[in-house]
Amino acid sequence: MLSSRPAALADCQHATGAAGMGEMIAAHADWSTDPRKRWLTWARRRDGQWLAAAPEPVGEVAALLPRLLAAGLPVALGLDLPLGLPRDYAAARPEADFPTFLRGLAATPGFFEVNAGLETVSPARPFYPARGVAGMTRAAHAAALGLAGPEGLSRWCDRATAERPAGAPVFWTLGANQSGKAAIAAWRDWLVPALAADAPIRLWPFEGGLHALLAPGRAVLAEVYPAEALRHCGLRLAGSKRAEGSRRALAPALLAAMAARRVTPTPALAAAVTAGFGADAAGEDRFDSVIGLLGLVGVLDGGRPDAVPADPWIRRWEGWVLGQTALPRRA
Repeated sequence: MLSSRPAALADCQHATGAAGMGEMIAAHADWSTDPRKRWLTWARRRDGQWLAAAPEPVGEVAALLPRLLAAGLPVALGLDLPLGLPRDYAAARPEADFPTFLRGLAATPGFFEVNAGLETVSPARPFYPARGVAGMTRAAHAAALGLAGPEGLSRWCDRATAERPAGAPVFWTLGANQSGKAAIAAWRDWLVPALAADAPIRLWPFEGGLHALLAPGRAVLAEVYPAEALRHCGLRLAGSKRAEGSRRALAPALLAAMAARRVTPTPALAAAVTAGFGADAAGEDRFDSVIGLLGLVGVLDGGRPDAVPADPWIRRWEGWVLGQTALPRRA
């Protein structure tokens, strides 16, 4: 539980520090369908300095926002899950934008049912596949949704850039490189109910710039991709993030990256970093939650721009990865 311890964007619009350096809370949640692999790392800023606590379980999702907002401070919450829909899919939606679409899902719970076969895939039920099926392809998935080709499944921010490989499409739910299950778990079980209850949240970038949206007693949610944030911090793993030894070897550079961002770890966090975040399966999730927090802090403090391409589809429907400046290779 939270305690008192605390490449080219020529066509983009951005701000870098409009919120000043006042007191606030920043947090990043690494999300999963398995509650045991949902971890949160948070920090509190005072006088331009951050004090960051060790990763803790997200716990009961309905209690997450009240915990973060308990102090009445502005809250920036980074999420390692999709916030947005691909434009080719959104073009046929009647809503004005993604936040309106998300609020409407309270009345259509069937949207979240994962299809076992292509014969039941539709715009009203887009997630696929429930399990591996011989001959399944993303091209066939796109066709079942009425899209022109497999690229239509991806948002611009999901596509490969000069700095990183492509991410998974929002509606794909199979394999290690998929984000659909996390989207279902977060949207269905947390965000849709929170919006229905008029929770004091805003969604970046759909409702404005990050700094402009921050306000006391309000949480601003933004998509943060730890693999992207790792590069923003100038860090590079020598091996897999799933390996405790690789994470432990990165500890000196990670602690230096914290110091460069004026982030002071609590003794518990410093010990977790030095130990490689533990040998259990959730070690990589604790690691990702810390990396995501550092990426978020970098934008909050102006080290990276609060930048979004000046494209109406991105601003209304697709969203963007916070801190990303590289545009997709193919757009």
